[in-house]
Amino acid sequence: MDRLRTSARLLAAFGIIAQLTSSVVVAQTSPVRRALITQSIDETQLVTLAGNMRPEMTPANDRGAVSDSLVLEMYLQLNRAPEVQQAMDELVNQLHDPQSPQYHKWLTADQIAAQYGPAEADIQTVTQWLESQGFTVNVIYRANGVIDFSGPASAIREAFHTEIHGLEVNGRAHMANASDPKLPAALTEAIHGVVSLNNFRPHPMNRPQYTYPCPINAPPGTCFPPGGTSYVVVPDDLYTIYDMNPIYAAGITGKGQTIVVLEDSDLYTTADWYTFRSTFGLAQRFPHGSLTQIHPQSPGNQANGETCIDPGVNADDGEAALDVEWSSVAAPDAAIVAAACASVDTNFQAGAFIALQNIVTGHVPAPGVISISWGEGETEGGATYNSFIYQLYEIAVMQGVSLFVSTGDSGADGDYADYLSGLGEHGINVNGEASTPFNVAVGGTDFADTYFGQNSTYWSPTNGKYFNSALSYIPEIPWNTSCAGELFTKYFGFSEPYGVNGFCNSSVTQTLSNGYPPTAGDQFAIAVAGSGGPSACAYGTSSIPGVVSGTCRGYQKPLYQNLVRGNPRDGVRDLPDVSLLAANGLWYHFYVFCYSDPTPGYYGFPCVGAPGTWAGGGGTSFSAPIMAGIQALINQATGDRQGNPDFIYYALAAVDYDFGGTGCNATLGNRVDPHCIFHDVTLGDNDVACLPLTDSNGVTIGTFNCYIPSGINGVMSLSNTSYEPAYTAKPGWDFATGLGSVDAYNLVKAWPGSRLH
Repeated sequence: MDRLRTSARLLAAFGIIAQLTSSVVVAQTSPVRRALITQSIDETQLVTLAGNMRPEMTPANDRGAVSDSLVLEMYLQLNRAPEVQQAMDELVNQLHDPQSPQYHKWLTADQIAAQYGPAEADIQTVTQWLESQGFTVNVIYRANGVIDFSGPASAIREAFHTEIHGLEVNGRAHMANASDPKLPAALTEAIHGVVSLNNFRPHPMNRPQYTYPCPINAPPGTCFPPGGTSYVVVPDDLYTIYDMNPIYAAGITGKGQTIVVLEDSDLYTTADWYTFRSTFGLAQRFPHGSLTQIHPQSPGNQANGETCIDPGVNADDGEAALDVEWSSVAAPDAAIVAAACASVDTNFQAGAFIALQNIVTGHVPAPGVISISWGEGETEGGATYNSFIYQLYEIAVMQGVSLFVSTGDSGADGDYADYLSGLGEHGINVNGEASTPFNVAVGGTDFADTYFGQNSTYWSPTNGKYFNSALSYIPEIPWNTSCAGELFTKYFGFSEPYGVNGFCNSSVTQTLSNGYPPTAGDQFAIAVAGSGGPSACAYGTSSIPGVVSGTCRGYQKPLYQNLVRGNPRDGVRDLPDVSLLAANGLWYHFYVFCYSDPTPGYYGFPCVGAPGTWAGGGGTSFSAPIMAGIQALINQATGDRQGNPDFIYYALAAVDYDFGGTGCNATLGNRVDPHCIFHDVTLGDNDVACLPLTDSNGVTIGTFNCYIPSGINGVMSLSNTSYEPAYTAKPGWDFATGLGSVDAYNLVKAWPGSRLH
């Protein structure tokens, strides 16, 4: 019966994929790479490249122009002819259509450059223009049309007609352009813009374990967790909860697969990875797993040395530790590669994405799976930076690479400009590094056993051999540690999270957050939740509402999102695609990892004794590398790389939700239908607390997606005048958890071409 059910799913899934891609031209021919620069360059005829300023560039933050002699390194993003870009987009669909002659005929970076790269004449013209302006051209990346160049700040002022200024933001020094750049009109067809004219960086998507110093003899209900036992999630717990053991029993362990995790720091010590694997029995049971650290260099065309600087160890080494360890948990025999480049202040590129650029444009095959746990809001990155991410991911997928990207840890407030202030102020936003149509956007869940009072149903009172205690799949809810969440609101006896008498303005929240309005160190009222929402500002001229005016639009809805129940007819890319546990402790659940960096404030702990004393945490930084590991199992089971797995995810989910009915509802816990591929999360939300946006003088600029009928703290809402929480979980796809979490065994078994059939 299982075999018949799987076969039916496969036939249905193939049919859905064929239906999705039916409008795509069957034959694929390479278009002519025509030159876009057709006029002589007139430096007096300028065009402003709108949408390329940071929202932090305000008079209050501005510290004046940097020295003219300061040498800076940048990327210039070139355009393809529109018909070439259209052909690329169509080819991506064909590469994933089982009925297309192009199905899984992955290209190399060199082939992409030769067939779809910018016209060579444009590259040469732009290169000569840059050099004439006093810049040095370091590397030309032809596959995605990027030129790495460097030069003094004075050259930026003369060539791009904007100054680079120093800024002080939340006590930290930065640099950014003081106005949108301008280019000679003759070049604007060929040049999209400078990828970044600032040194603001994406943030790692992890949160340390929630700890609250509960005062002695505190009244009941004033501390959370209220006297409960934490259930530390270890590898064998993950295997039980997400049904992974049968995959390993069938000999599919990730052997022969490579997973690259992108970082901007080296590991504090590689010994932590080995300690982690040994403590939890991975080294003993899966002896082929390996770890390598690399600093990937650019693929030739170098005129000025290396483009990837060894970052050494910095404050982001905890992200590197959890990435290498938990990707290795999911694919324990895989080769884990930590690829890291430095984020240097005078290099306007983030280190993790320098590494990605060098990996997917190289002359050697790119890895089958890449995990990315970094991000910032679409509105912050700007039009050219978002285009850079789009182009970079597209050429990766054309090589068969599967990209898994964390959606973020701020609920519907995916805007990381207010990452330090702690509450949503700028309205609904999504992670620009996760919102392209070419990557899997991985969100976060938590377990609902505490909410239901069922801890003993799902956790053994004693640990197993490898410290595991999970007994089965556990009911799931969206990961949300904010007072705006409906489940916390009900748990503490409040009827609403908003208003002067609501939970977010209550004495309970005040006690939990050490007073309100919350500060950066608070762990309960701040915006901490699995992120999701619609792409809304991938293109356009707007940055932050109320700060920089203009218009924005999101990425077009990808084909695969069209046929899944629950995905809105909004015309844009919606996040997340899938979710896994990302909890950091407020409902008693969090991950453990070995991270021994003793630096104060880094949250490292010695990896000695029982793992309950080790470092712990959560965030979509955990769920993304775990899903990447599951994809490595799929690649091994099929003997092929898969490109963008979303095509299969959504096809299988459409079948699952149509055939499975309500049996896949995640709240069923251990009573969920054992044939479900996805666990449909239908209870809870990822709504977070918010405040009006104010300027540097404390004057209110406006209220954006924040409902505050009374009191100090509001809650994220689709409306400023009524409560429309952003966002609630519901049957089918939703903004809180996407398709939900996975039954890994059923997913691998149902995947087209899997040998588990």
